[in-house]
Amino acid sequence: MTGQGIQAWEVCCILSKAVVKAASGAPRQQFHPAPELLLLSMAGYLSESDFVMVEEGFSTRDLLEELTLGASQATTGKVAAFFVADLGAVVRKHFCFLEYLPRVRPFYAVKCNSSLGVLKVLAELGLGFSCANKAEMELVQHIGVPASKIICANPCKQIAQIKYAAKHGVRLLSFDNEVELAKVVKSHPSAKMVLCIATQDSHSLSHLSLRFGASLKSCRHLLENAKKSHVEVVGVSFHIGSGCPDPQAYAQSIADARLVFQMGAELGHTMNILDLGGGFPGSEGAKVRFEEIASVINSALDLYFPEGCGVDILAELGRYYVTSAFTVAVSIVAKKEVLLDQPSKEEETSSAPKTIVYHLDEGVYGIFNSVLFDNTCPTPTLQKKPSVDQPLYNSSLWGPAVDGCDRVAEGLWLPQLHVGDWLVFDNMGAYTMDTKSLLRGTQAYRITYAMSRLAWEALRRQLLPADDQDAEDVCKPLSCGWEITDTLCVGPVFTPASIM
Repeated sequence: MTGQGIQAWEVCCILSKAVVKAASGAPRQQFHPAPELLLLSMAGYLSESDFVMVEEGFSTRDLLEELTLGASQATTGKVAAFFVADLGAVVRKHFCFLEYLPRVRPFYAVKCNSSLGVLKVLAELGLGFSCANKAEMELVQHIGVPASKIICANPCKQIAQIKYAAKHGVRLLSFDNEVELAKVVKSHPSAKMVLCIATQDSHSLSHLSLRFGASLKSCRHLLENAKKSHVEVVGVSFHIGSGCPDPQAYAQSIADARLVFQMGAELGHTMNILDLGGGFPGSEGAKVRFEEIASVINSALDLYFPEGCGVDILAELGRYYVTSAFTVAVSIVAKKEVLLDQPSKEEETSSAPKTIVYHLDEGVYGIFNSVLFDNTCPTPTLQKKPSVDQPLYNSSLWGPAVDGCDRVAEGLWLPQLHVGDWLVFDNMGAYTMDTKSLLRGTQAYRITYAMSRLAWEALRRQLLPADDQDAEDVCKPLSCGWEITDTLCVGPVFTPASIM
């Protein structure tokens, strides 16, 4: 059994020994390790030894509670955080994607979350993989993903990365400038290139077009140079950036891509790939719902790239698949009470107003980096629900770094907490883990993968030949609100932007 399989089996054994009581006092459903299931493996990337099988009604929070309670004294000092990854949530997201964007072939952006459980379940679902560097290509090929399902989507690559792609059969690469094109001509002449174009992303949280993407004015020149260098340009890609509040940005970019396709055809390029990039929301609290974005995209595709036009539509999704699938528990390692005003001797006991500073094992230079990059304010929940009469204090959370920037959150009203207590954070699946640490095996956190039996069965049936499965039966138990599809608005039609 693999190391991950042993870990999953150990977790099952720990949890099966505990009688967990629900808030109502009734026994919760427990984990039951099933050796006969763990020994069986599906012919593919993911097997039952890779995750903990849970029964319906048992939540990730239940699992986190058992992991933190069962952590030994020795383990507590070595593990800064416990992640629970609900792989069933990833499966459900995939079924929703196929329902709302049936013409789009999803590729997973490995940089978003490169944990092995995520990569395996997505590979099992048939996704391709968008890799930004050599380490990510190595990682997905290590689990058996063929080179034909990998796109090296970084338009500014090191020469060593280009040579690695050439050596290992990765032929689909992106570019947005002459220097990059020249590097590929020299190091990977058989590559098939995708031209990355700039977008209107001024309203997005991350403005990728400041660094990546060719302007429409420069596209013809780049296509001409590629033709002179005998390099195939097979498509166009774009990325509107994460957190874009306007789904019409996709429609405008698709219209611009149509114009670049026309340029390519005029110059003799056979272009048959349109890559929609990413930027799709991954949590319920997003300003724009995924369904709204999908409706705008479908409308634009029908206009500019109608079905049967011979163009393969791709998208590179990261946050969409993993954000809400991960929950994390982090322990308090230190605390300090700070009096807001200098109290009198009579107030020194307990009535003086105070704020409490809590120090965590993880901070903004680790799993909470979204505070720096996405301007988020992570809000924890407590494992033990406080009583209604328990006083609340203005509190702040800080990471382990000894500087003034490692502030995770402030302005939180929390009850009095203690060293050793655990705080739980939701929506922690995107950009919280490091590919390099996974390759070295040195991460300071532990990931426990879980999946309900219902989701596992749906995944297995999804993998059967088409004539042996009923798609409606597979998806129905994991419905993600498809009944609202008919109420979505169709966005206005865009024309390609001027290149004058």
